[in-house]
Amino acid sequence: MRFVDEYRGEAEAQQLLEALTRLVTRPWTLMEICGGQTHTLVKAGIDRLLPSSIELVHGPGCPVCVTPLELIDRALAIAARPEVIFTSFGDMLRVPGSARDLLSVKAAGGDVRIVYSPLDAVKLAQQHPDRQVVFFAVGFETTAPANAMAVHMAHRLGLPNFSILSAHVLVPPAMEAILGAPSNRVQGFLAAGHVCAVMGYHEYLPLAERYRVPLVVTGFEPLDLLQGIYMTVAMLEKGIWGVENQYARAVTPEGNRHAQRLMAEVFEVRSRQWRGIGMIPQSGLGLRPAFAGYDAEVRFNVQAIEAVESPLCIAGKIMQGHARPCDCSAFGTTCTPEHPLGAPMVSSEGACAAYFHYASVE
Repeated sequence: MRFVDEYRGEAEAQQLLEALTRLVTRPWTLMEICGGQTHTLVKAGIDRLLPSSIELVHGPGCPVCVTPLELIDRALAIAARPEVIFTSFGDMLRVPGSARDLLSVKAAGGDVRIVYSPLDAVKLAQQHPDRQVVFFAVGFETTAPANAMAVHMAHRLGLPNFSILSAHVLVPPAMEAILGAPSNRVQGFLAAGHVCAVMGYHEYLPLAERYRVPLVVTGFEPLDLLQGIYMTVAMLEKGIWGVENQYARAVTPEGNRHAQRLMAEVFEVRSRQWRGIGMIPQSGLGLRPAFAGYDAEVRFNVQAIEAVESPLCIAGKIMQGHARPCDCSAFGTTCTPEHPLGAPMVSSEGACAAYFHYASVE
């Protein structure tokens, strides 16, 4: 298929691998910051084909995985209310809370529905004026514009029965938290191409300068990732840092200004708890005061719900690059996609799920 097969060519991949082998002279540790990239790397075997001196570690690039446990529990409490139609993308339905998941709430009689756009939830609110419709707004900057549009439209239509449960997180603060940690060993980043398609990559320039690391905006196909790795290693070998754009077919330096303006109108930056990692300052999005009436946490008074992570789950270490999924004692035994301890095992972008499906034998 055009635009897909041309980025999966075996001969081109072999050429890039040979060029990498000639280029690298010492060990380097790189981190991809997107769960979709993680799945491609593991599924295509790229992580096992690279020269042994190049190590890939997996970052907190799955927004489903980093949604705090207490926020999942708050979603479950809201979804179980009889007056609520709780809407979400399908990837959230099996993410475990403290005792159950959204699919269990649905099985018990809760009105939990999969939608393919937050605007579908707005339509449901119009169609069911006697019900409260809540949309679980999870994602990085990639999905924030559509969720902002849903709130903006509900506000314009004067819908009193629509609200969102915001779990939006931002990529640059997470990268800074990793780089600034005393235990950090990441020397270069593959930045998420879809986030940069919305936000551009000007936000990464200060990070690259402050921590003297190369960041390469990278796509999601095997050749994208191999080229991104090559570009990152080339900068490391030359002793230079900065931001380069491998994904130029989709990303511009300034990004999508219209989407950015809509996000800024509806959301404001706030500190946010990340599942398995902890509080990262100024790393999330919450509704601005003008749109506070659409905040489901406040509307349903669930802010006091707290939760404690399973001590067996090391998802936080995995998402910070300190461990691999197979280092977890529960991996593939007490933690499987059918019975996950943490979100990275069940999410379609989770590192644990990628290892379970594509690298479990090794």
